[in-house]
Amino acid sequence: MFKTTATEKGEVTRKAIFESALALFRERGFDATTMRDVAAQAGVALGAAYYYFPSKEAIIQAYYGVVQAEHSRRVAEGLAGGGMNLRQRLRYVLQTKFDILENDRRLLGVIFRYTGEPDHPLSCLGPATAGTRRESVEVFSRAVGDERLPKDLQLLLPVALWALHMGLLILFIYDESPGQKRTQRVLDGTLDLSMRLLALAKFPMWKPIRSKVLAMLRDNDLLPEFQTYQAE
Repeated sequence: MFKTTATEKGEVTRKAIFESALALFRERGFDATTMRDVAAQAGVALGAAYYYFPSKEAIIQAYYGVVQAEHSRRVAEGLAGGGMNLRQRLRYVLQTKFDILENDRRLLGVIFRYTGEPDHPLSCLGPATAGTRRESVEVFSRAVGDERLPKDLQLLLPVALWALHMGLLILFIYDESPGQKRTQRVLDGTLDLSMRLLALAKFPMWKPIRSKVLAMLRDNDLLPEFQTYQAE
């Protein structure tokens, strides 16, 4: 009983620190907020804040996980009933991600700031975010579903869609149009083009190119967690 109570108390404390940090990051910005500020906002000692989160970067990593878990949950529920074609499923997956992040556009800049530093814990292409990246690709795999595609394209498409969604997120962050309508237009245009390209990519004549792309991803460690993928 004591252990259970202590664990529950620890989770409450961790949640308070996490939520206080995000509130400050959103209000002041990531750089302007210190761990001392976070501890004060959460009403805990500085040592307690460091116990649960050894750095501000650790808080953002936890944020990545929370966002990804929510995205996975919403997509699983939204696609459970079926009835959507591939374009509609992809539109749903991408729009859901935007909906989750709509109030965090300022905070999202932290995600892309360190893209060129693979060893940084917040790099979206680094080893520290590999688990979240893998889960995100799995969401796109769920959207592809049982679509009739060549095996190598089934492997490549979710990775390509993940990369596409990262590019759209950059536009989303900097889009100051009302309701980010510009991003919405680019999203719909990109999906229309993607459906046409996918129809062409299915043809056997493109198999050597698909295989080369998969090999490039593996051999250059661009996405190390997908090295085990093998095209037919």
